[in-house]
Amino acid sequence: MKWTHKSLRKIQEALRRRKIKLSPPTIARRLRKLDFSLRTNRKRIAGIRDPDRDQQFRYLMRLRRLYITRGLPVISVDTKKKEWVGNFKNPGRAWRQRDQDVLDHDFPSWAIGQAIPVGVYDLAHNDGYVLVGTSHDTPAFTVAAIRRWWLVVGQRRYPQARRLLIEADGGGATDHRKWGWKVALQGLADEFGLVITVTHYPRGASKWNPIEHRLFSAISGNWAGEPLVSYETIVKHIRTTQTTTGLRCRSSLDTKEYPVQHRVAPQDKARVRLKRCSIRPQLNYTIYPHGHTQRH
Repeated sequence: MKWTHKSLRKIQEALRRRKIKLSPPTIARRLRKLDFSLRTNRKRIAGIRDPDRDQQFRYLMRLRRLYITRGLPVISVDTKKKEWVGNFKNPGRAWRQRDQDVLDHDFPSWAIGQAIPVGVYDLAHNDGYVLVGTSHDTPAFTVAAIRRWWLVVGQRRYPQARRLLIEADGGGATDHRKWGWKVALQGLADEFGLVITVTHYPRGASKWNPIEHRLFSAISGNWAGEPLVSYETIVKHIRTTQTTTGLRCRSSLDTKEYPVQHRVAPQDKARVRLKRCSIRPQLNYTIYPHGHTQRH
């Protein structure tokens, strides 16, 4: 039984070869008495280990608690899995009277386009905002999602706030090594006069970003088994995502073109008013708006 899937039928066959005759329901009942049950693989073993991971998590949690206690906004930002828009199979099941027919292949050339959902999750209020893009997953687009959240939600919810804390992954569009991400944040800081502090999750720890298990998982469950045939379908499913813990979500479509920028001009880098933290300075830093006096 070592190199085969241990289904009840195969266990029954193996027992029969040993002169033991049992039905599959009886085998299942006996397995449960021995504390066996159907289980899945769990992603718990870190393939990448950051030697200072605990230090970064302690700092991140301490800073988050400080901001929330003072009534300041704390948001978790990330990009959800990109989706091809079309009559393609979507994993999961939904209650219907009959099966729904979809295309037999998921060729990108058959798609209307690609949906790029970038989410902003407010940790203190348990709600999210997802901007669905049609272009590219770039730092500029991620900051555009934060900007849209601030205009629609943040300014009204935190009218007196002049600081914003962003929790983000260490790679992708929010890569802490990318100057395009910092330049885009500088534009956001200047536009609204915000002091923006960023804390990145260490390598191999992005799944602990709250938006992953508090917002994105709920969205996936809400559209499970439903073909994402149009951008409207995607946006409406995101908007109707709710949970028993009170989660609500807003969403909108952004059809603007966000070109991939491989290099940032030296003059743009020079304009970024960046101050790094003494703890893990590559992962923790603050961007000040122009005209604001930095406190050392």
